[in-house]
Amino acid sequence: MSIRDRLRRAGFFFLPLLAPSILAAGQSEDSKDSADYIRFVPAGKDGGRLETSIVTFEGPKGLKVHLVAAVHIGDGKYYRELSGLFDGYDALLFELVRQEGDLPKPGETGGGIVGALQRAMKDLLALEFQLDAIDYTRSNFIHADMDAATFERLSRERGENLFTLMLRVIIEDLKKQSEGKGQAQINAFDLLKVLLSRDRARSLKLLLGRQFKDIEEKLSAFEGEKSSVILTERNKVAVEVLKKTVAAGKKNIGIFYGGAHMPDMERRIREDLKLKPISTRWLTAWDIPPLLERKEEETPKEAPKEGDGDKR
Repeated sequence: MSIRDRLRRAGFFFLPLLAPSILAAGQSEDSKDSADYIRFVPAGKDGGRLETSIVTFEGPKGLKVHLVAAVHIGDGKYYRELSGLFDGYDALLFELVRQEGDLPKPGETGGGIVGALQRAMKDLLALEFQLDAIDYTRSNFIHADMDAATFERLSRERGENLFTLMLRVIIEDLKKQSEGKGQAQINAFDLLKVLLSRDRARSLKLLLGRQFKDIEEKLSAFEGEKSSVILTERNKVAVEVLKKTVAAGKKNIGIFYGGAHMPDMERRIREDLKLKPISTRWLTAWDIPPLLERKEEETPKEAPKEGDGDKR
C-alpha cells in the first residue's frame, strides 16, 4: 500500500485534529481585533458554506493591497474565481516554501508530509488541491515566501515541526476544555456516522467545516510564546517582498496566503505601510447545499403532458 493510500485511510481519524492547521496554518493571540478571514456559514441543519475573504486595504498615492485568504483544498469553482481576480492585480504575492524559481507543476506528488496529507484530504473530501488548480507561472505572480533551505534551518534551530506545533494546540485545547471554554470535539460516533454515510465526502466536509467557526481559539496556541517559523517568520518575508513590490511602482497588489496567516499579516501592513481596510468580499471555498435542496436539483423534471401547454 502506498503512503498516499495509508494517509487516505488514516485521514478519517486524524483529519479533525489536523485539518484547520493544514488548511489554514495558525493564528496568534494578539490579532483578535483584526478582520475575519475564514468562517463557516450554516445552511439549515445539514448544509453550509466554508468561506474565505478578500480584505482590501488602501494607502497613500492610490496604493491598494488585497489580503486574499485561502484554504489549500477547495471547490474547483472557488479556484477559478480566484484565478480570474488575480488577473486584475498588478502583482500577486504568493506563499510557497520551495527553492527559488521552483514553481509547482499540476499533479506533482512532492511537498513532504504536509503535501501528502493535503492530497489525501483532497481525495477524502472530493475537492481540488490549490497547487493543481492555480497557474503559478503567470507574469504578475511573485514568490513571497521562504526558500526551503531557510525554512528547514530555522525550524530545526527552534525544534519545530508539524507534530510539535500540533502538540501545542492539543495542550492548549485540553487546558481550555478543563476550564469549560473548549469547543466540543469530534468524537468516534461522529466519525462512524461519516464512515457509514452514503455520501462520505459531503458528510466529512460538513463535519470539518463546522470546526472552522472557532479557528482562532482552536489554534491560538499554534504560535507559542516566541511565535513560529511556519507563520510569523514567513509573514515577515512576505511583507518585505510587499515593500519591494510597492517600491517598484505597483499600485494594485494581492497577497495570496493561507487564511490564518492573515491577522498577523494585517497587523504588519497596518503598522509598516500605514494601510487602512476599506472593504471585505467573501468567496465560497466549500459549498455544501442542504440535502433537501440537492434532492430537488437531482430529481428529473417531468415532461409536460399533452394539452398542458399555453392555450392561444
